Amino acid sequence: MKILIAFFSATGNTKKIATVIKNKLKELDVDVTSLDITSYSRRQRELIINEYDGIFLGFPIYSMRAPRICREWLQRIDGKGKKCSVFFTYGGFGKDPAHYYIKQLLDVHNFKLVSSAEFVSAHTFNYSGWLAAENRPNKSDYNIAEEYTVKTINKFISNEPYEPIEYDKPLYSADQLDQAEKYRFHVITKLPTRDSDTCSMCGLCENICPTKAMDAQKGIADIESCIACFRCIANCPEQVLHTNDISHTWEQKLGFHKTTKEGIDKMVSKIYI
Repeated sequence: MKILIAFFSATGNTKKIATVIKNKLKELDVDVTSLDITSYSRRQRELIINEYDGIFLGFPIYSMRAPRICREWLQRIDGKGKKCSVFFTYGGFGKDPAHYYIKQLLDVHNFKLVSSAEFVSAHTFNYSGWLAAENRPNKSDYNIAEEYTVKTINKFISNEPYEPIEYDKPLYSADQLDQAEKYRFHVITKLPTRDSDTCSMCGLCENICPTKAMDAQKGIADIESCIACFRCIANCPEQVLHTNDISHTWEQKLGFHKTTKEGIDKMVSKIYI
């Protein structure tokens, strides 16, 4: 088989899982291609879907769904009836609607979803003071990623009639989740900003920004374009980009979700098949 792994990974978590999947596929003598769609320019290129027999799609979960820019990318693609699977990475909160809504999108665009998975990973907002799943993904998550890969490739090669995977209908409508996306900016009130004179002005932050929001000269992200993915912060060589400190909201976040830091640390990655 010829398999594509297409993934969005601002801070590296989804890429780690994609790499495990790629290596496992190679062990199984599968012809595999990796496509990192994190950069703005890469998402503008045409994807020739007919070249592949099956597709893995990898996304972080932002506000309980795949990021809007990833959903918009998928909306430009005709799945041509290809079998696919989706894997998510998330920081311990608000992951359940993601599977349901990604299946809706894939169905509309002529993909056949045969499996999905979710992997506990360090929360993006840890860069701003939270402490969610700090050391994840770890070996146990990688082991589950390998199991997921084997089970999914067996689904890809199966000659049995396609049976759509089903997910429970979520409590929140798409319109409600559209509103929830704005919550990121209720917490992150100061977008990634250069707050040091030690910057070498390498321009990396601007070059790698998934939405072209960062202005290296001004040293601040554009409020209309920034999605608070923190790719600029995670990759800044001088570590001079920061947001407001949100550590004071950590206990409130735990209380809202009726969990604890220890509870998040013990969460287990899951496969749906």
